Amino acid sequence: MAKIRTFDDGELAGRVARARASIRAAGLDALLLFSQESLHYLTGYDTTGYVFFQCAVLTADATPTVLLTRRPDVAQARDTSTIEDIRVWYNAVDVNPARELKTILAEKGLKGARIGVEFDTYGLTAANGRLLEAELNGWCTLTDSSDIVRRLRLVKSPAEIAYVRKAAELADAALQAMTARIVPGVLDGAVTAAGITAIMEGGGDMPPDGPIVNTGPRAIYGRSVGGGHAIERDDQVMIELAATYARYNACIERTTVVGRLDPRQQHMFETTREALAAMTAAARPGRPLGEIDDAHRRALDKAGYGVHRYSACGYSLGNTYRPSWMDVPPMIFSGNPLTIEPGMVLFPHVMLGDTDRRLAVGTGYTILIGPDGAEVLSRLPVELLRR
Repeated sequence: MAKIRTFDDGELAGRVARARASIRAAGLDALLLFSQESLHYLTGYDTTGYVFFQCAVLTADATPTVLLTRRPDVAQARDTSTIEDIRVWYNAVDVNPARELKTILAEKGLKGARIGVEFDTYGLTAANGRLLEAELNGWCTLTDSSDIVRRLRLVKSPAEIAYVRKAAELADAALQAMTARIVPGVLDGAVTAAGITAIMEGGGDMPPDGPIVNTGPRAIYGRSVGGGHAIERDDQVMIELAATYARYNACIERTTVVGRLDPRQQHMFETTREALAAMTAAARPGRPLGEIDDAHRRALDKAGYGVHRYSACGYSLGNTYRPSWMDVPPMIFSGNPLTIEPGMVLFPHVMLGDTDRRLAVGTGYTILIGPDGAEVLSRLPVELLRR
């Protein structure tokens, strides 16, 4: 059967070579890949099986990568990845997959070696991390190396950028479909369904989270909440979503006012629009990432909304799996020294929630850093939507 790959073998081989160079530069002999994002990026492996104990051993030399996973993921690993050596651990009352991973490391002669671990990932629970350390502490030296592959993933290749552009098209389509469903009496869940339908019918994937559709007093929330709510005659609807294509995400955020518009909310929107424009102008290669949030803070503080603004104003986007579309770190916050580079994909957004008056406005879009500045990937105007 032909392989099912997101990227060609040459691009994947180049990524593995750069990862191995980074492993050597860190003074490590191997890296334990627990992050599903790392596995997808380096090998093409695409699964949701990371919710269990799953690990790939990437050595600093050219030794073939070994994947340890469960039986339900073997076929997907063979079909979607470049990994040929796939080992299986089976569920049992006394099973300890970390012990089986230790056997693989011993086969590779890594006893006494310095081994990096991707601890900062949803693919390694605290319980499994404790199993890992119990087996390997004293047998080898473990060090947190969560940033090695993550840092490589920040700058996107042309193939990755093509997927992000497609995701941005789907995000626009989803937002338009959702806005069209916003009328009094309609459940906010129907608005959500319209967005998901647009993404899926456009050839996209199920997003790793959301969309967030918060109405009425809940519009000031930065997260989704359970329970359906019918849109009222005079209402506000906050939408933030990621559209996903080939596991790559693009985000967009807008606010819709139903019926009467409070003049204070209009002023809030104008402030967020000005802030977003200033943030986009600050997203320039060679500059610290934190300067984007500096622009965010200046705009909101000047307009008198300093008490209502968030302490961060966005984050990196890439190929992510549940539970989040945020590909972090990095977050965009004042003082972050990370240098902005061409090829980075970011989601700057301005969320302004007046908790006293229960008025909210959110505005944001996905940008691609080019050699001279930021390109906005959404084709939709930045406006306060009305229904």
